[in-house]
Amino acid sequence: MRALDIIRQKRDGHRLTRGAIDVFVQGVTDGSWPDYQVSALLMAIFLRGMTIDEATDLTQAMVESGMALDWSELTSARGSVAVDKHSTGGVGDKTSLVLAPLAAACGAIVPMMSGRGLGHTGGTLDKLAAIPGFRTDLSLSAMRKALAQTGCVLIRQTADVAPADRKMYALRDATSTVESKPLIASSILSKKITEGIGALVLDVKVGSGGFMEDRDDARELAQWLVRIATRSGVRTEAHLSRMDTPLGRRVGNTNEVLEAIATLKGEGPADLEELSVFLAARMLVLAGVAPEADAESQIRRALTSGRGLETFRAVIIAQGGDPRVINDPSVMPWAEQEAYVTAPRAGYITKLHAGAIGHAAVVLGAGRDHVDAVIDPGVGIDVLMPEGTAVQAGDAVLRVTWRDSARRDAALARLASAVEVGDQAPASVPLVFETIHGEETA
Repeated sequence: MRALDIIRQKRDGHRLTRGAIDVFVQGVTDGSWPDYQVSALLMAIFLRGMTIDEATDLTQAMVESGMALDWSELTSARGSVAVDKHSTGGVGDKTSLVLAPLAAACGAIVPMMSGRGLGHTGGTLDKLAAIPGFRTDLSLSAMRKALAQTGCVLIRQTADVAPADRKMYALRDATSTVESKPLIASSILSKKITEGIGALVLDVKVGSGGFMEDRDDARELAQWLVRIATRSGVRTEAHLSRMDTPLGRRVGNTNEVLEAIATLKGEGPADLEELSVFLAARMLVLAGVAPEADAESQIRRALTSGRGLETFRAVIIAQGGDPRVINDPSVMPWAEQEAYVTAPRAGYITKLHAGAIGHAAVVLGAGRDHVDAVIDPGVGIDVLMPEGTAVQAGDAVLRVTWRDSARRDAALARLASAVEVGDQAPASVPLVFETIHGEETA
C-alpha cells in the first residue's frame, strides 16, 4: 500500500484500515516515509478526524513499533496489575512525586514513565533532576530491580519505547496539528501502554494553567483517552481537575520537590495532599490492590505512618539520588535572590492566574520555551498567600527566586496581572469536578 494512496484516502474523509495504519507507522519508524508525507497524513487526520477504531488502531500500532514491558512476574502473585497515573500537565503539579510512593507503599506496582516539560506546565523529569544524582535513564534490569525493591520507579521514555510517537510528535509541533484529540490521545497512551500497565488513572487539567482551558474540550479529550485505553485492555478512568490556580504553593523544580516531600511528611498544602490522596486511592482500586471502600483509608495510613515518605526515600536511593534531600534541603540547587509581587490593595485574593505564573516561571528558567532550553532547578515562584486570603495593600503574595536580573524583570512583568484582589473571598471550588469512567464511553 503506497503512502500516496493512504494520504488520499484520509484526505477524502475515508476511514483508514488497520493495515493502512500499520504501513504508516512502520514508515514513520523506519524512515521510509519522508517527513513531507508523514506531515501530509497528520494534516489530513487533523482536518478529517478519526473514528475511535482508527485511533485505537493507531495507538496499538505505535505501541508495537517498539519495546513493550511486562511486569506480570511482580503483579501476578499479588492478584493485581501494574498501574500508573498521567496528568495532562499543570502549574505546580507535583502529584506524581507524592502519589507514586504512596500507592507503592500500599502494595501497588507503579512503573511511571514521565516526560520533560515544554511550556508553562513543567515536567516530572525536570523536578526529579533537581535531586542530586537521581537517574531516570535506568536499564531494563535496573528498572526490574527497583520495582521489586520499592514498588515504584520514575523513569524517562527511552528511544525504543513507541519510537513512532517521537517522530510524529516533533512533526505535529512543526505543522500545527498538535490539537488533534485522536493524535493527542494516541501519543499519550502509546507510551503508557508500553509501560506494561493494566490500569491507568488520568488527571485532565482544566484552566489557564493546563493544556486545556475549556471544560468541554477537556471532557472530550478525557473521553478519547478513556475509550482508547479501555479498548486496549487497560482499566482506565479520567478525572477533570481544576487548573486555573497553581496546585500547592510552589512552582519550579527544587521548590516543588521540597513541597512534595513536605506533603509526604503530612506538612504540605491541603489541595496538593487532597488531590494526591484521591488519585492514589483510585490507582489502588483500578489496579485491584484495594477495594473501593478501603482504598483511601489505606493511602491515608501510608501517609500518616510515614511509609509513603520512606518509599520515596527508597526510590531516591534505588535510582542513584541523594536521600539527604528528605531532611536537608541545602543539598539541592537553590537560587537565593528574591523579589516579591504584592497585593495592589486591601481585600481578599480572588484569583491567582496559573497561566501567568507558569509562563513567568519559564521566563525565570524553571521551564522550557523551546526543546533545547536549559533548566535552572533553583529558580521558581512561591505562593505566599493563596486564593481566599485576606490581604492589606503591599502584602507579599508571590515570592520570586531568581539568578538573572533580566529574567527577573521579565518574569515580574508577566506577574503584574497575575494577582487579583476583591472585596469578598471567592467561593470554594472543588479540585475534581467530573469523572469519566470506561463504561460511560465504551
